[in-house]
Parts: sequence; C-alpha cells; structure tokens
Amino acid sequence: MKKKLFKELITSIKEADEVYKDKNKPSRSFKYSPLDIKNIRKKLSVSQSEFALMIGISKGTLLNWEQGRRGPTGPAKALLRVAAIEPEAVLHALHSKA
Repeated sequence: MKKKLFKELITSIKEADEVYKDKNKPSRSFKYSPLDIKNIRKKLSVSQSEFALMIGISKGTLLNWEQGRRGPTGPAKALLRVAAIEPEAVLHALHSKA
C-alpha cells in the first residue's frame, strides 16, 4: 500500500474512533423519517411484506420504521439511501438471481 493512502486510512480510522467515543460528530449523517421510508418503498412499488423480504428485515421491523417507533441503522440506512436515489438499480439487484 502506498504511504499516502496508508496515512489517509490511519487518519480515517482515528476519526472513526473519535466518533465512536463521542469525542467528535460524524462528518455526515443520513436520517430517515417514517414518511421517507414509506415513500422509498412506494417508489419501488412493493408492499410492506415484499420490501421487508427484499432488504432482509422482518415486516414488523419495517412497520416500526414506517410508524416512527424505531429507525434503520447501519447497512439498512445505506440501502435505503441507494433505494431513494436509484430505485431501479435496487429493484434490479434485489430481484436478480445470484
């Protein structure tokens, strides 16, 4: 690995550690309201059951998200961001047979 790239990686890891320890705030954050999640699902033209199955969560979890009792975290937030921007790509990728 090149020295410059390695140095950037180390800096990034240190920044992540500071965020993890609440010493610093993340440089960006994606938050989804219940309406945002419902609109993303509607863009994909799928039912709650279909959407939950597509993204690998239970229907109950999706209901909690759409009703504001809980919110998505980690990879689910990333997938929702992609689905919001490129719904066709998500449909294609998640309906394709591996």
